[in-house]
Amino acid sequence: MLEMCTRPLEMCFGGGGGGGDELLWHMDLKPYVSGDYSIAVVQANSSLEDQGQVFTSPSATYVGVYDGHGGPEASRFITQHLFPFLHKFASEHGGLSAEVIKKAFDATEEEFLHLVKRSWPARPQIASVGSCCLVGAIANDVLYVANLGDSRAVLGRRVSPNGPNNQVVAERLSTDHNVAVEEVRKEVVALHPDDSHVVVYNHGVWRIKGIIQVSRSIGDMYLKKPEFIQQFGLPIPLKRPVMTAEPSILSRKLKPQDLFLIFASDGLWEQLSDQVACEIVLKSPRVGIARRLVRAAVQEAAKKREMRYDDIKRIEKGVRRHFHDDITVIVIYLDHPLSSSNGRFKEDDFIDCTSAPVDIFSLNVDEADD
Repeated sequence: MLEMCTRPLEMCFGGGGGGGDELLWHMDLKPYVSGDYSIAVVQANSSLEDQGQVFTSPSATYVGVYDGHGGPEASRFITQHLFPFLHKFASEHGGLSAEVIKKAFDATEEEFLHLVKRSWPARPQIASVGSCCLVGAIANDVLYVANLGDSRAVLGRRVSPNGPNNQVVAERLSTDHNVAVEEVRKEVVALHPDDSHVVVYNHGVWRIKGIIQVSRSIGDMYLKKPEFIQQFGLPIPLKRPVMTAEPSILSRKLKPQDLFLIFASDGLWEQLSDQVACEIVLKSPRVGIARRLVRAAVQEAAKKREMRYDDIKRIEKGVRRHFHDDITVIVIYLDHPLSSSNGRFKEDDFIDCTSAPVDIFSLNVDEADD
């Protein structure tokens, strides 16, 4: 049944414009079997490189946030391939598991590699396109979080099962694969003991080979596959691949004190801490909560430039990237247990999907013309 939701994304989203901000798209609140969820996206790049989607059914809930770089091709590719692979492997292996999720990530990476090989002669730049990939899956009261890169999943929970409802603790569920983090930097250096320039510090930023901050992704074949490494002609020669598509995977049983989940690209976390984001969710109305988090992040970016939100929202795409990144936020409320057949969709399951548009500016312009 998952195939129902692989049709073009323009047929699969709900929501509307951003209250005067033509680069903001949102779906304020939508029910699913265990509560409600909300999505919002703001576009800063000339082409929207973020993508986000939610698939829900009585049996399982899947959440994905894909933060592209070098272009939108990889993040858009993932929206069409990752969840069908999850469905396929869960069906073959008797339900969701860390092994199933890893197989789905591996298959998505392999399919994107095939696309790069086919496109390479006409579009060699495709080898430098990649995407962070953050996935959440809930089935039978078990939450799985898998990620590549520095998009982040954060759980908001009460201090204790019987703790007060007006206090929340932020618990990070994903690993930031970014060489700005000392542990990640040490990991990359340890894997390349004969390459003293595998991580370079330049203009206040750590980057792998002076090029990229994230150490894991879908795509970026010019930093992974020998045939592209050699042909791309990098200024700092590579002796071996310096990036992987090996996801970090966490699983945990959902508990009564677990209130909500925030899945977001790093554009949010560059502006807001885990704890501040969770407090905003706790203290705000549900309707429009993802949009509220996006606004809070953009307001923080504006404040750093001594500007107002109204000033920054009038800046056009492309130019706006100098002020903040594309930002995707998905908030999932955990109101009651999701009992299921461990993630395998049943034949009579109805699957509902919500995906962000591939380009917010074009969408909102088209709506204004209708």
